[in-house]
Amino acid sequence: MDTSVFLAKFWGWYLIIFFLILSLNPKRIKQIFNDLKDEKFLIIFSFMAIIIGLLNVIFHNIWEPNYTLIITLIGWTSLFLGLALFMFPKKTVKWLVIINVKMVQVIYTLLFLIGVFLLNEVYGIVLV
Repeated sequence: MDTSVFLAKFWGWYLIIFFLILSLNPKRIKQIFNDLKDEKFLIIFSFMAIIIGLLNVIFHNIWEPNYTLIITLIGWTSLFLGLALFMFPKKTVKWLVIINVKMVQVIYTLLFLIGVFLLNEVYGIVLV
C-alpha cells in the first residue's frame, strides 16, 4: 500500500474518531487540558507528538497541491507542537488553552472535515 494512502486512511479515521469522542464526551477536552498541567503527562504527550510527527515527516514529506499536502502538514504540525511542548511547556500550554477556548467549535469541526476529506480521497466515497 502506498504511504500516502496509508497515512490518509490513518489520519482520516483518527480525526473522525477524535471528533466523535470529543463531541459525545466534551468533558474529555477539559480533562486533557487539566492533564497538560501535570509534567509527567506533558513529557509523555510531547514525546509522542515528536515521534508521530517525525515518523510522518520522514516517511511522507510531499509538498504537492493535493491531499498529500494535508498529510505532510499534519506531520509537521505534530512535530512542532511536540517540540514546543517539550521546550516551552508553560507558554505552549497557555497558548493551546487560549486557542481552544476561543475556537473549540471551529477547530474540531475543521478536524472532522479534514478527516472526511482524506477518507474520501482514498475510498472515493463522493464522486465529483
